[in-house]
Amino acid sequence: MDLILILTVLIVVFALSFDFINGFHDTANSIATSVSTKALKPRQAILLAAIMNFVGAMTFTGVAKTISKDIVDPFTLSNGSVVILAALIAAIFWNLLTWYYGIPSSSSHALIGSIAGAALAAEGVNALNYSGFIKILEALLLSPVLAFVVGYIIYSIFKVVFKNFNLTKTNRNFRYLQVATAALQSFSHGTNDAQKAMGIITMALIANGYQSGDDVQTWVQISCATAMGLGTSVGGWKIIKTVGGKIMKIRPINGVAADLTGAAVIFGASYIHVPVSTTHVISSGILGVGASHRIKGVKWDTAQRMLVTWVITLPITALIAGISYFILNLFF
Repeated sequence: MDLILILTVLIVVFALSFDFINGFHDTANSIATSVSTKALKPRQAILLAAIMNFVGAMTFTGVAKTISKDIVDPFTLSNGSVVILAALIAAIFWNLLTWYYGIPSSSSHALIGSIAGAALAAEGVNALNYSGFIKILEALLLSPVLAFVVGYIIYSIFKVVFKNFNLTKTNRNFRYLQVATAALQSFSHGTNDAQKAMGIITMALIANGYQSGDDVQTWVQISCATAMGLGTSVGGWKIIKTVGGKIMKIRPINGVAADLTGAAVIFGASYIHVPVSTTHVISSGILGVGASHRIKGVKWDTAQRMLVTWVITLPITALIAGISYFILNLFF
């Protein structure tokens, strides 16, 4: 077995591992509100999320194409297999570390920072496709702001529309509606997050000469969707606790507003083929809903801790990936 084939197989294994970890790391994002309001039992919520993540992952490939070519050019990347493998190792390490401490960090930031860091270590400042990279960074930075604003607006509309309704009855009805919005948000999660591993594998196949175009092969799509679904089925209880209860006290009407916000922003990003952090989007949507409901009811210290993690993820994962590249380069 030649070295290129060995490296390609390793990349596929690590990419699917990243997708699996991304599944249980980010499960909390799509179901935390429905679990915290008891609209769904935890097992029901995770099963629903797993199925809808799989379906969403099988529906879109546009984000995968963006990942495969907009950060670095796989057709010209030297030692591309080692770059990609180093990026995956760094992203997986950061995801597991933040999951262990129950911090809803961004798998998207981790992966994109890792690709950039490994590529810079390999080829210096000319390694990045700066126009594509900046476009991705803009989406990552603007999407949480947009989610906060949309969440604030949606809940403000809810307050006006339902102000004269019986609170207990309204929350009971919204609890039923949360089942649908949780499914919608899980589907949207699959349309964006599972695409990232698909893009990585496609990038490796291009860099190693196994395909000439940027189309995502069917086996790649099915395997990544399956890994995401299986990872989702494991669940991420520490992060569910943070997203579902440590940002604000969530009631069913809040949960529906937050779910609709997250799904709308993520769908929009998938439609225009840009990767966003579902963690950032959904958490920011909850913050926007909370600020509209009662600004003092938001636990801003938790939000501040999450924000710090979001800011440091890109540079730290880039550094880890760069170090990983230099170590791997000694052996490959």
